[in-house]
Order: sequence, then C-alpha cells, then structure tokens
Amino acid sequence: RCVCYGLGRFGRCPAARYQLAFLLLLLDELRVPPARCALFDPAFSAREAAALRALGLCLLPENEEGKHGVEGSATLFYMVHCGKALYNNLLWSNWSPAALSKLVIIGNSFRGIEERLLSRILERDYCYIAKVLKGVEEVALPSHPRYLDTFNDTSVHWFPLDKLQELAPEVWDWVEEPMYQDCEDLEIIRKGE
Repeated sequence: RCVCYGLGRFGRCPAARYQLAFLLLLLDELRVPPARCALFDPAFSAREAAALRALGLCLLPENEEGKHGVEGSATLFYMVHCGKALYNNLLWSNWSPAALSKLVIIGNSFRGIEERLLSRILERDYCYIAKVLKGVEEVALPSHPRYLDTFNDTSVHWFPLDKLQELAPEVWDWVEEPMYQDCEDLEIIRKGE
C-alpha cells in the first residue's frame, strides 16, 4: 500500500508535478497498483482530485492529520516536504516496533530535522520523531541540479525491527496523542481548517 500526503497543487506548481510524476514511477517500479495508493492534500482543487481519480488513485475522504495506521500491511508513506507534525502524527499512529517496522517514509530527512531544531523543541513538540531517531535507517535521495527545490532534504526512512527492539522499553510506554499546544511553527492544516 501507499499513502501520499501533502503533494500540493500540481495543476499550478511544477515542483508538485515532478513529485506526482515520481510517485507514479515509484508505484510502477514497486508494482503497487494505483488503486492501492491513497492521497490527501487539503489544497487539491476539484480538477486536481478528478485528475488523480482518472489516474486510478484513491483520495482519502478526510484530513487524517497524518494519523494513518499501517493496519498490519507494509505501507509506503510518500510525504515530500510535509510539516514535522505530519511525520510525528504518523509515528504516533504506528507507535510499536511491529507497526513501525512495516512502514517506509519518503520525506524530509529526520536527521535534518534533528540538526535544525533545538533538542528541547524537538523533544517537546515532536517527541515521536525524537524518540525514534536511534531506530530509523535513512538514505538521502540523490540530488540533481534540475530538481533541487523539488526533492531537497528528501530521504527514504525505514525502521528495522531489530533496531526498534534495541530501544529502551520505556520508549514504547509513552503513547499520548500529540497536541502541539506550544508549537510556534506548526506546519499542518488541522481538521476543519
């Protein structure tokens, strides 16, 4: 399965079109039928939604805020240039070694997030990203001069079960839903906005 968040207005934005093209090529390469790929972006226009349906892709009916469980199936999450809260919510929704080991994320570099944020902000606002840093493998997408603004800071992330099981047991005890009360730079469109 594949879930795509935050693709953007590909009818207006060349970078979003390149990201959509890469997603379609990736689905083909991985032999994931388009019908097994669900997308959501609150910015999609009616025409863009129709175009995605015409490509055989599915649209999620509502804003999940990134809170999508893998439900026991290997799932690729395609989230290029999404906000940190979406990644954090996704991790929270799958907060167990068994679930995390079934997901792959193509999106903003977790190492880059760690480098750019003060550790106290990372731990306070995005604690699930902070907690999983020692349990994730990450490889940056190769850069290309033509697509620097399209895929910059993009990595492939996966969560090997053996690495997750090496984390301290208390890491898995904290399962409170993220609320972002004190977050100053929240990069997420909430339900109903």
